[in-house]
Amino acid sequence: ALRCRGAMWRGAAAALLLGLAAACLLRRGFEPRARLLSASELRRYRGAPGEPGLYLALLGRVFDVERGRKHYGPGGAYSGFAGRDATRAFASGDFSPAGLVDSVSGLSPAELLSIHSWLSFYSNNYEPVGKLVGRFYDENGAPTEALREVEAAIEEALRLQAESDQKQQQFPPCNSEWSSAKGTRFWCSRESGGVPRAWAGVPRRLHRPGSQGTPCVCVRSSGPPWGQPGSSQHRDRGDLDDPRLQLYEGCHPLAEQCVLPT
Repeated sequence: ALRCRGAMWRGAAAALLLGLAAACLLRRGFEPRARLLSASELRRYRGAPGEPGLYLALLGRVFDVERGRKHYGPGGAYSGFAGRDATRAFASGDFSPAGLVDSVSGLSPAELLSIHSWLSFYSNNYEPVGKLVGRFYDENGAPTEALREVEAAIEEALRLQAESDQKQQQFPPCNSEWSSAKGTRFWCSRESGGVPRAWAGVPRRLHRPGSQGTPCVCVRSSGPPWGQPGSSQHRDRGDLDDPRLQLYEGCHPLAEQCVLPT
């Protein structure tokens, strides 16, 4: 039981630390060599013969992508990113002229996380060379209100992702399969839902206010409830008493699998 609780809380802590570490990429700022480029200057860095180099920008941050010439140079699959800030396309996948723009208005939290992931990729793999004067940096190289807004939105998306990761640690999805002969089978294992853990759990319906449907989740059936790792005053039932959970009709309360006839 102690090992189970330890694994559970290590998983939750890891999710929070991952979110905080990722957020630091935004908070620490971006201070490469003090070079400011205008949009017209950046357009000269598309890697064509006679041009001075191969650059792209993401959230106004300019990177030298010469090492990736086969991807970003003329004729490459991502040549449309060269010489411009096409932040929106990193999230939308729209490589048309209308999509290769720096506007991020209306993007979903998942799309903002995609931009954050790409920013981390370029920061770790390519050399930063400056800032693009325009939507995200002013003529002095200072962040604009637009940049502060998108960074705040990304940090909020990271927070929501960390919360979602914690919820999956508490209530991982069940395995499931369907056949016309037997109906639907739900079962739990130590890796169901793609969430490795030290316990398997038992299937339950989970009702979330404001959400449609009641997905099958795996629930710990021993130890203290989630959020009370050091508690000694508990019924040794894990999270079985959580009011959001519903037992599948006709299934044993502690069975690791449940079959619902067709």
